[in-house]
Amino acid sequence: MNELEVAKAKAAAAYNAAADYFDHPVSSFWHRFGRETVDRVDLRPGECVLDVCCGSGGSALPAAERVGPKGRVIAVDLAERLIALAASKAQSKGLDTIEFRVADMLVLGYPDDAFDAVICVFGVFFVPDMTAAIRELWRMVRPGGRLAITTWGPNLFEPANGAFWSAIRQERPDLYRGFNPWDRISQPTGLREMLAEAGVSGADIVAEAGRHPLQSPDDWWAIAMGSGYRGTLAQLDPQTFSRVRETNLSLLRASGATSIETNVLYAVAAKEISPM
Repeated sequence: MNELEVAKAKAAAAYNAAADYFDHPVSSFWHRFGRETVDRVDLRPGECVLDVCCGSGGSALPAAERVGPKGRVIAVDLAERLIALAASKAQSKGLDTIEFRVADMLVLGYPDDAFDAVICVFGVFFVPDMTAAIRELWRMVRPGGRLAITTWGPNLFEPANGAFWSAIRQERPDLYRGFNPWDRISQPTGLREMLAEAGVSGADIVAEAGRHPLQSPDDWWAIAMGSGYRGTLAQLDPQTFSRVRETNLSLLRASGATSIETNVLYAVAAKEISPM
């Protein structure tokens, strides 16, 4: 497999594995940030929306509520188990205007200018060439429409993140990851530069600092099990898994942390209407 295929396979495997914890109450931030993204893109009744890397519906469900019965939402993700979760929630809410697809956001096959809004929450960094991904999403935005990209800011999930990777390095240094793909766009300047490389100008970028409470270190472990960390944990044998968990939680207890950082960047860009 080439680099792109490897990245896609890893993302799908990690989030299919994480599906059993993805909607755990301690991970409520997925839906909070999804709804906030929808609020910022200012959807209107009757609009047609594409939501890529939709997860379990954190942005797709509120988008469907916003566009109403005359609108349409197409929600896409590589992880079929997350799509199943999202579809079940949509059904329970009576949101029958959402079409769910297990698909790759880079090869969806929609024509240019197909959507009033394209949304990607915590997903653009899963492909090796983020600029190409943004360019593809921008292509599908109609003139006068909007593109919304939400990504992580600096120090994601610290201090728990650092404790996690320290525990991994002790047991499996071959799995240690010193660089996160979103680091390049964790500051407004970097995100703006990448958008410009993709041909997207004039974006409104907002950096929002935040913290997510932890009632106990066990809350952090539930977050890890329901997120991309699961892809690393899935490669451990049961004994190593147990040692990593205990080391991670011991380090977190020693830090005295009662919350983790959840800093976020929101970018919304409107595509100009060409003069007649």
